[in-house]
This record gives sequence, C-alpha cells and structure tokens, in this order.
Amino acid sequence: MHLGLFGRFRVHRNELPDEASTVRIRMSVPQASIDLIGPTACTIGAADVRDLIVARLGPDPLRPDADPQKAYDAIVRRSAPIGRLILDQKIISGLGNVYRAEALFLNRINPMRPGNKITPFEFEGLWATIVRMLERGFDEDRIVTLDRDEFDVPTGITHRGDTTYVYHRDICLRCGSPILTVDLGGRACYFCPVDQPD
Repeated sequence: MHLGLFGRFRVHRNELPDEASTVRIRMSVPQASIDLIGPTACTIGAADVRDLIVARLGPDPLRPDADPQKAYDAIVRRSAPIGRLILDQKIISGLGNVYRAEALFLNRINPMRPGNKITPFEFEGLWATIVRMLERGFDEDRIVTLDRDEFDVPTGITHRGDTTYVYHRDICLRCGSPILTVDLGGRACYFCPVDQPD
C-alpha cells in the first residue's frame, strides 16, 4: 500500500458506513471495521514480492533502525539537484513534496544544489529535520512544519500553506521575499531565494 497524500485508514467501532467508491480494502471483525480509503496504490501479493519492493526503498526516517548514511551515500554520488534526490523513494523512503520543501528551507539548502555538494554536517541536519517533521506529522495526523515558538499555528481545518514556511506560500514568512518554485522530480519545489541561496 502507498497511502500517498490522501490515503487513510478509518476505524469504525459501531456502525459500518455505506460503501464508498474510495474504499479499497475493508477488514472487519465483530467489534470493529477498518477501511482503507483513497490510497495511491494498493495491491495484494506474496511476501517475497513485498520484500523485493521494500528492498528497493531507501531508509525510512520514521524507523528507529533507519540508516541515514545509506541515504547520504546515495546523494553524494550524484550531481542531480538535492531537491530531486530526496524525493526519490530509493534514496529516502516516505518523504513527500511538502516535507521536501520545508526540510530544505529549514536547513537553508537551495533545492538546486547538486547532491555531491552536500556536506555530511548539512545532511545530518537535513535528516534530523526530516525525522522531526515526519514524527510530528504522524503524531498530529496532519502536516505542520511551522515552529509553534516562532509562529502561531492554526488549529482545526487549515488551507494549503497555513502551517508551512514556504510550501504553497507566495511570501517567505521569515524574510518577506517572494517564494519561487522549480520543477524537480515532476513536482513544484517551493523555496526562498534569500534564505536558501545558491
């Protein structure tokens, strides 16, 4: 399964809701049901097929046994832009477009910088930021990258860009410069040209 941006598991403890067109899997026992709704991908296969797929993935920042050195080694062997490289699931597993832009911003790394120009110190900070943001997103079940000590973070339902520094913003929250975008890995990567210089 790949949940993507919109995939979710929904637990139903009492009444089972009507079938929805986005339900891909429903697992039920007498006490509850769990629906998988709207995943990007969902297939059933043998364990060895799953193992082959997982073996192709880079380290998962949410796993305590993840090896960030493996990701760094893959990055510094390439001259492609870091903004493209960290979105590659073979390099870092589970990182999406929002977290890519935000992690690079918080570490003042321009998304166009070649991977082989990233220092070990910079990558250590980038990895720590990615881990912290993904853990927070997992705990809060939403993407919030703004530091609560720096900005008021909206609660409840928010619009794109309300809880991020640069992603889907027009102006940088820190310096007031216009936010730019560059297409990397088939996705728009948001960045601040002042806070993330070349």
